[in-house]
Amino acid sequence: MSNASDSLLKIDNLNVHFGARQVVHGVSFDIKPGEKLALVGESGSGKSVIALSTLRLVPGARLSGRIDFDGTDLTSLPERDLTAVRGRDVAVIFQEPMTALNPLYTVGEQIAEVYRVKHRLGSREAWAKAVERLAETEIPEPQRRARAYPHQLSGGQRQRAMIAMALASEPRLLIADEPTTALDVSLRLQILDLLEQLQRSRGMAVLMITHDLNLVHRFADRVVVLQNGRLVEQGAVAAVLHRPQHPYTRKLLDSRPVRDLVEEQTHDDRRVLRAEHVRVDYRLPAASFRELFRQRYFNAVQDASFELAPGRTLGIIGESGSGKSTLAQAVLGLLRAQGEISICGSSWEAAKAAGFEGKKALRRRIQVVFQDPYASLSPRRNVQDIVGEALAFHEPDLDAGQRRLRVLEMLAAVGLSHEQFPGLLERHPHEFSGGQRQRIAIARALITRPEVLVLDEPTSALDVTIQKQVLTLLQKLQKTHGLSYFLITHDMEVIQAMAHEVIVMRNGNIVEYGRAQAILEAPKNPYTRALIDAAGLSTAAVPVRQVA
Repeated sequence: MSNASDSLLKIDNLNVHFGARQVVHGVSFDIKPGEKLALVGESGSGKSVIALSTLRLVPGARLSGRIDFDGTDLTSLPERDLTAVRGRDVAVIFQEPMTALNPLYTVGEQIAEVYRVKHRLGSREAWAKAVERLAETEIPEPQRRARAYPHQLSGGQRQRAMIAMALASEPRLLIADEPTTALDVSLRLQILDLLEQLQRSRGMAVLMITHDLNLVHRFADRVVVLQNGRLVEQGAVAAVLHRPQHPYTRKLLDSRPVRDLVEEQTHDDRRVLRAEHVRVDYRLPAASFRELFRQRYFNAVQDASFELAPGRTLGIIGESGSGKSTLAQAVLGLLRAQGEISICGSSWEAAKAAGFEGKKALRRRIQVVFQDPYASLSPRRNVQDIVGEALAFHEPDLDAGQRRLRVLEMLAAVGLSHEQFPGLLERHPHEFSGGQRQRIAIARALITRPEVLVLDEPTSALDVTIQKQVLTLLQKLQKTHGLSYFLITHDMEVIQAMAHEVIVMRNGNIVEYGRAQAILEAPKNPYTRALIDAAGLSTAAVPVRQVA
């Protein structure tokens, strides 16, 4: 056994192969008891593979080197002994709680199971401990939340339930795999504060996997930077982030989006998007037999009014449940809404009254780019079919050669060409990186030459360097084509880089609306101030390239 000055976890010359392919190359680092260490890098850098390899949780991986936990080499430990270490000495918080939690059991049952299996407690005592752990994570009404299923909790509550489950085994090392990526900025800060508080009170070591350098700066003691499965830099957080030695670390630090917009508004009085007193209600399912005869509604958006001029970006920011995505669906004509929404002077109500051709004409003028390019592009279709589909619908008179030429022109506009990717049009989405897939999604949206583009969290699923590339592309396209963007995000840095005007939403209400720079510099609403503070923004430090 080790003493308190020894490393709790020591990884020495770790190599990981999948068949003939090596994905981790000779990585070495250690974690002391009670220390917070961050593994940093982009997708494919090997962060999660290394962390999960400590417990041999990566199927099909062949490991070499040593992984010592408290003096025991886990790579040679029999499966039965390793099972005892998993969830007892070492616990894991996964990135997406909706996939990590079992949808068929309440969160209380899932936490109690840890106590029954790992601590041999009876059902009643295990349940009491589960409620106690939920209370420790400061989840509201822990007794009631314990009886809820995962889908009945918010994103932040699900993540707290995951933390409670990890703490149930009272681990000495907690592996947190991107624990805040799917959360809003204020919730990220809450979860970080919670983890730090629990880490201090329990004396746990924490191995944090992330690509968010702001998170590293706020949370970690030391940082390990990975690139393509190789360790390129490690050291104290202050030293690495303020005096980086490796070009890749400097590249990550330089990946903040740059504001490069046409700031001055033209004298064009047109409005490509106008909303007046928009309200969206959802009918709630009956919770009892009596409610079958009494309709109940949830008000998701209340009395929203705004407008968008040509060549401008209107940013919508708020936490999950604030109503921003509901508002976007109403703008796209996908939800029934009270009030009036007009695109280039034509309302959705008038378009629907005109029938199929009316709706078709209006839909051509407003298109959407979704959050996740993995999910929004059909894996069975090639690039030509994906990008050209809207042309076949909106311009059926074009022959195959004309459609192919238009598709190639649009792909070139978003930075994809045959020279880079031989056989580009015949390729499928899985043959491209995440950033390249998002470029294909943007090309698909722009192929009909719309006036308005709805951007639904267009960079939140991407690494920081790819985020910057996509935002730079969107800025270039806006200046080149005079596009107007209706931008939904929970990332204040994206608002800072992209938005001319901004709407701040909370609980279905617009709490602040105006010029983006004015609101970011001097917010009037306490909620807006809280979002800015949680993001750690400093307006004076924002990279800006102004174009007259």
